[in-house]
Amino acid sequence: MRHFMALSSVLAILILQYSLVALVSSAGPPSGWKTLRGSPPVVIARGGFSGIFPDSSSLAYNLALNTSNPDVILWCDVQLTKDGNGICFPDLKLDNATDISVVYQDKQKDYFVNGVSSRGWFSVDYNFKELANVSLVQGVYSRTPKFDGNKLPILHVHEVANLIKSPSTGLWLNIQHDSFFKQQNLSVEKFLQSLIHKKVPVSYISSPDVDFLKRVKSSFSPGTTSLIFRVLEQSEIEPTTNQSYGKLLQNLAQIKKFASGILVPKGYIWPVDSSLSLQPHTSLVSDAHKKKLQVFVSDLINDVPFSYNFSYDPVAECLSFFNVSNFSVDGVLSDLPVTPSAAINCFSGLGENPTKQVDTLVITKYGASGDTPACTDLAYNKAKSDGADVLDCPVQMSKDGTPFCLSSVDLLESTTVDQTNFTTRATTIQEIKNTRGIYTFSLTWDEIKTLTPSILKPYEKFRLFRNPKLQNQGKLITLSEFLSLTEGSRILIGIENAAYLAEKQNLNVITAVLDALNKTKPRSHKVMIQSTHSSVLKILDKSKFERVYKVDENIGDASETAIKDIKRFADSVVIGKKSVFPETEAFLVNATNIVAKLKSAKLRVYVETFSNEFVSQAWDYYSDASIEINSFVIGTKVNGIITDFPKTADRYRRNLCLKHCKKAPYMSPIEPGKLYRQIFELFLPPLPPPSPVLIDSNVTEAPLPSAYWSLQKGLR
Repeated sequence: MRHFMALSSVLAILILQYSLVALVSSAGPPSGWKTLRGSPPVVIARGGFSGIFPDSSSLAYNLALNTSNPDVILWCDVQLTKDGNGICFPDLKLDNATDISVVYQDKQKDYFVNGVSSRGWFSVDYNFKELANVSLVQGVYSRTPKFDGNKLPILHVHEVANLIKSPSTGLWLNIQHDSFFKQQNLSVEKFLQSLIHKKVPVSYISSPDVDFLKRVKSSFSPGTTSLIFRVLEQSEIEPTTNQSYGKLLQNLAQIKKFASGILVPKGYIWPVDSSLSLQPHTSLVSDAHKKKLQVFVSDLINDVPFSYNFSYDPVAECLSFFNVSNFSVDGVLSDLPVTPSAAINCFSGLGENPTKQVDTLVITKYGASGDTPACTDLAYNKAKSDGADVLDCPVQMSKDGTPFCLSSVDLLESTTVDQTNFTTRATTIQEIKNTRGIYTFSLTWDEIKTLTPSILKPYEKFRLFRNPKLQNQGKLITLSEFLSLTEGSRILIGIENAAYLAEKQNLNVITAVLDALNKTKPRSHKVMIQSTHSSVLKILDKSKFERVYKVDENIGDASETAIKDIKRFADSVVIGKKSVFPETEAFLVNATNIVAKLKSAKLRVYVETFSNEFVSQAWDYYSDASIEINSFVIGTKVNGIITDFPKTADRYRRNLCLKHCKKAPYMSPIEPGKLYRQIFELFLPPLPPPSPVLIDSNVTEAPLPSAYWSLQKGLR
């Protein structure tokens, strides 16, 4: 009863957290947009595709044009040079995102910017021609610097405008530091007038400076160029009014007098608390629309942590700003514009229980372990509600022979056993792993069930953690409890260490699994049993189970004889992502033929592990789990994907763009090696050594120990 009450409270937390964004799935059709004008939100590419290439470079702008919506808006942060030219660059100071400190050594200067002294290389100290020798580099240190050697020039605003070939594509000029330029006797207004004179079309002009927007208002027709008030953080002071931006937003009617819209950080719409949990949305968008102000949102960035409610899924975060609770923002500013492009065109308006467009199986990795502690009742219940097809249970054995579900035979990896008196049972077992562990077979089930589960931390070294509010929730369950909980679902049972358990611990894991299955009423779906050991799968009845052979190393190919051997004992194969698309320093270099080869032998192919955390993905996937999944499902036609975030994978299968034979650029499979080939030769990461070929000797194993002989005879 106590556990039921605890589970109920945890489910309440989950419901509260995920219901804040659940309305996304029941949004109205895209034709019913709740934007001010009733049209889909626009995608604004900040500095082009600055999440991959150096900000405001030709490569960044062209990638944005080639992968985003046809009506993508190119964002240019305008800085003025000494001779009054306008360049596109993300900051007043050039030293963070160029090599100017090398080109013009010891030329840094001190200026006051917004009343604060700042030292560096400023655009106002150089004529445009003097910047010709300066190259753009990646200014965000967590992003790849591999394109720093491409000698990408700083672009004039005219040059960016000339990249635009389609009349539906627009240009957005952001004027962040008008007052600073005035102090240097430079005029942004004069530069803008030159653009008008040269008939350079500008769709939007934004600034956080009220006085600037008021001054330029008469120079631009509202039907051609929209003026947007860029709102900074709540407590920052706007210089003209000497009021905080948070205070200014309380008088939207006043803003309407000098602007046709506002650009706000996402926290103004969806606030989060100190633990990055989403709070109820504000009424800002609806209030602004009532005053006929458009609302654009910034800070939707795929490759930084955001609210845990979105499970590291940038598409889910984007969708929370579209047609949710009867509002939709009018546009999204993004460093990786392919994500909002897909969110708007493919994932919006799916409605309740949308139809699957592909048959690819979604197989869990320890339940929904990306959001909850692995292999707990909570993880499995969430995985079922998230749309998983197959729920997995890696079976471990307790000292007294109870089979139960746990991600690892070492309790240290997914419980708080290190905080108990059981630490005295830590030992090193070379047959299992080289480091000390507290193994499941060292504790009885009664002892194990007293342990507190702990959420996995696969990317702890990157300082990326999973939902802290759920980090110790749920309870560990026996295999029998798992079978009851998952009735009506397909299941995958993992069996490892069978030989060791029999020989050294006198535990028969295969018998324990089969006994538990026999005691359970007939299931409506076939059971899958997975192992890295062919000796385990060879003794299973193929009429009762789908036998899944897991290849536990990256391979580049498989010999015909090895595949024939696998066919004798398995129906399916699990391989790693890098066996399909080899990588070097997180860049895809090419594609193997292993999926097609295994499928041609009538083996189903499942690939693992698909996680939402951006560090788990190659640069080629633009820090977006849906793009990675798409490249395997559409690009290589795998039969299933194994994931710790089944909700993301299930939503992908239902996206509207999969209906169309001709895929939009934001829903086309990634071309492996395309990004890699754009790196300048001296900066190229070395190609990885060829992955090994799977051969007979990798597959063939000695029979299981004598403890299993009676079982083998019984199955024949």
